Amino acid sequence: MAKLGKRTRTAREAFAGKTELSVEEAVALVKAHATSKFDETVEIALNLGVDTRHADQMVRGVVGLPNGTGKAMRVAVFARGPKADEAKEAGADIVGAEDLMETVQGGTIEFDRCIATPDMMPVVGRLGKVLGPRNLMPNPKVGTVTMDVKAAVEAAKGGEVQFKAEKGGVVHAGVGKASFDEAKLVENVRAFISAVAKAKPAGAKGTYMKKIALSSTMGPGVTLDVATASGE
Repeated sequence: MAKLGKRTRTAREAFAGKTELSVEEAVALVKAHATSKFDETVEIALNLGVDTRHADQMVRGVVGLPNGTGKAMRVAVFARGPKADEAKEAGADIVGAEDLMETVQGGTIEFDRCIATPDMMPVVGRLGKVLGPRNLMPNPKVGTVTMDVKAAVEAAKGGEVQFKAEKGGVVHAGVGKASFDEAKLVENVRAFISAVAKAKPAGAKGTYMKKIALSSTMGPGVTLDVATASGE
């Protein structure tokens, strides 16, 4: 068995026996032990009581974190003419139509968010097998298929986070950087949990939020008290 490094041992000892913490306690603990040489991302994972195999139990949505994510979001926009110009002026990193489709089909995906105008969806639709598994496919339900390209680009650049329940009913996302003030991280965590709570599908039965955990990129995780974190 590999020997654990001093940083890992110290973190594990600090987290040992600590469960069901308040959001404030969890943020303080995670932030204090995010000691890597880079600015670690604070990550949240929620285990939900849903079966994503059923359409009426799918959980997906979008939330604008009050203090942003701390990550530079690369945005691609499928648009033509004036809407393409609007996207560029709003700060989109990549703008195109068939040419962008061919680039993506060739295996080059240099963006974190994909936005499209409705008229471009026949073109974007050909990329479903490429963008879908990466959760990058534009979708009107989360505001990424829209004629208001400017607002969509600005929202993506401003700290908007999309979420979708994966197999097993798990939703996870980055909610800030370890360098953020504790109060700002707490705000972001609460905003994300609230958004997932509001996205509860009609088909969900029994306990919706079963478990919530917080961690940093390289650190251990700690569970939150679901009742106080979600306001249930």
